[in-house]
Amino acid sequence: MAEKPPASVSQSILLEQYLILAKTAKGIAAVGLIKQVLEAPGIYVFGELLDMPNIKEIATGESASYFHLLNVFAYGTFANYLENKAKFPELTPAMITKLRHLTIVSLATKSKCIPYSTLLKELDLHNLRELEDLIIEVIYADIVRGKLDQKNNQLEIDYTIGRDIQTEDVNTIVSILQEWCTSCETILSNIESQITKANSLKDFNMKQKQQIETEVNNIKKSLKDQSQDSEEQMATDSREGVTDKAGKKPSKTKGLRGSSGKFWQKSS
Repeated sequence: MAEKPPASVSQSILLEQYLILAKTAKGIAAVGLIKQVLEAPGIYVFGELLDMPNIKEIATGESASYFHLLNVFAYGTFANYLENKAKFPELTPAMITKLRHLTIVSLATKSKCIPYSTLLKELDLHNLRELEDLIIEVIYADIVRGKLDQKNNQLEIDYTIGRDIQTEDVNTIVSILQEWCTSCETILSNIESQITKANSLKDFNMKQKQQIETEVNNIKKSLKDQSQDSEEQMATDSREGVTDKAGKKPSKTKGLRGSSGKFWQKSS
């Protein structure tokens, strides 16, 4: 089974046809194109479309509300739409669903655990069944990966697609990346310090082990030498004892004549 392409790649492919049409669409045609993009499934980035000259042209005309609505889909949330609802054209059900999806994406970039209460408020929903059905749609569409934690009434986020970035957001992103780099350098420094300590401890243990092995070998050698000396001494003592017995002179006997004329022997 072929792997599913990344969401960013899929969106780029789906958006490409609308970018081609935007090169020639003007006025009412550009408005119709915006409506199609906002309803089209699978498209969640709109920055490239906003940069198209023909789309920019409607920003100041009678159809400016559609250009501003496209901006909300690119950078805003469902709450932003509701706050200025009178300034925007009426949303279709498909647009409402997509903008709610995008709102979940925005919330997911700020927190890895989103309480149901926050989601209900930001999405303007009134019961958990609607909310959980919407979350399942988002997960199934692969724009957010996570799981429902019904015990703690929250959505746990593992992954989310990226949204369009405004020019004024670049400095904030750079600052976040710099903080991340600083944190990485600190962690790396701590790891290197721990490695140095571990190597020092390893060297100390190796030296201690070698010292112990040397002492054990010396003790073994000393015991072996003592054992050999003891055996040699025993062998020497044994040889000397045999020599003593073999070299002992026989006792002298003197003959004495008794009154009966017999001889008696007297050991000297």
